Amino acid sequence: MDLGNIASLRVFYPELLLTAAALAVVIIDLVSQDKSWLGEIALISTALTLLLIGIEPMSGGAWLFSRMLVYDSFAFFFRALIALAALVAVWMSIGSEEVHICEQGEYYAILLASTLGMFLMAESANLLMAYLALEFVSLTSYVLTGILKHNRRSQEAALKYLIYGGVASGTMIYGMSWIFGLAGSLDFSVINQTLFTTAHVPVLAVFIALVLILSGMGYKVASVPFHMWAPDVYEGAPIPITTFLAVASKAAGFALLTRFFYPAISHLTPGGTWQALSGVAWPQLLLVMCVITMTLGNLAALQQENMKRMLAYSSIAQAGYALMGFVLLSNDGLEAMLVYLFAYYVMDAGAFLVVMIVANMTGREDIEAYKGLAWRGGAVPAIALSIFLLSLTGIPATIGFIGKFYVFAAAIREQFYILAVIGILNSVVSLYYYMRPVKEMFLEQPVGEASPVTAEYWNYGLMGALAAATIFLGLYPPPIIAFASRSLHFFLGPS
Repeated sequence: MDLGNIASLRVFYPELLLTAAALAVVIIDLVSQDKSWLGEIALISTALTLLLIGIEPMSGGAWLFSRMLVYDSFAFFFRALIALAALVAVWMSIGSEEVHICEQGEYYAILLASTLGMFLMAESANLLMAYLALEFVSLTSYVLTGILKHNRRSQEAALKYLIYGGVASGTMIYGMSWIFGLAGSLDFSVINQTLFTTAHVPVLAVFIALVLILSGMGYKVASVPFHMWAPDVYEGAPIPITTFLAVASKAAGFALLTRFFYPAISHLTPGGTWQALSGVAWPQLLLVMCVITMTLGNLAALQQENMKRMLAYSSIAQAGYALMGFVLLSNDGLEAMLVYLFAYYVMDAGAFLVVMIVANMTGREDIEAYKGLAWRGGAVPAIALSIFLLSLTGIPATIGFIGKFYVFAAAIREQFYILAVIGILNSVVSLYYYMRPVKEMFLEQPVGEASPVTAEYWNYGLMGALAAATIFLGLYPPPIIAFASRSLHFFLGPS
């Protein structure tokens, strides 16, 4: 179904609401003396956006706005996941000591705008739209990273992010120009038809173009070797923005990566498997990236003393686990990837929330600040953080175990035995650095005049909800498995 521009608005309400909310926040910030409730406006707007997404799920699909965007169940999944991540980021921002010193109107407007850009990344059906959406997200992310104007660490992180992002984007658009030259179109479905029906496709040129494009998309998911920006940016940005980048931005990157490398560059066979273009070895390249990403992320995390940097390298490793499902070229692998990304959202958002609570009370982010946390008024955050870290490790009875079980099982079903073994060994390695904060919180005594740790009731509420979801979905995973399975539909449509 190819909807016209006016008809496309019927399924575009969430994006329109985010646009209106961002503009409203800016206007209210300009005309009102009281800035304290701008966060609540952003929170309500994000919640309403999530509600609108849930009201009108589509089992089929449609082209939107002259085939620039596509709406299908795959886009529905990532819209919902990104909106959930934005909701958590706004909620955390309201209770963050770092965010309170920022320009509130600018901060929340840019955060909402970045969420809009991530929606467009997940829905892109055209190379031009994909590039514009990714650049929109990148530009807003640079500003959010450097929003702490008087914090040198934040400014340095934003500058590094800008430099890395500029190089990655320039390389990616150069690769896109190669694809346009080879296929004569920017439309994903036309590119697919041209590459798979042309008698003599220059496979070397296609491979080079895909490598160039991968530099931009790989940078967005923080996969090796495009990961170098992540530790400094995650450490320098305000903690709610670190959470947003670690979860929402990564999800949007995986959405665009999958949307391009599967429906555009691969062919779906009647048996439900995907076939790459003959002679173009991008699956093998991504397989190597997957192994190096999870291994390097885990090994680098072993040496970290700062919680945000540790979770940054952990996030790189988590991208490697998600890539395990991506490289299998099967619907089982993609379903496992979706399950893992949802699990990652729950446990990583929860971990960063506890880091923010501790930072609010102590002004510190290093692991030493967690000494004796359970014995100085922080028993609840300590227990919650332990649950999230155990889940990130993949301990049974947590959602993280379900995510890893699905990606490892999918790899074994597709006979990628060595890949599954490498993934399991990496999970064992990660146990060491995930358990370090747990040891500090429960087995060490506070040093000197250690600050007591408490939190506002709304942060306790969010922390409790995420911890409960981590355990409940670990014990009863059918809801997320069914959600991922229903979402695994790409609208390919007639070209």
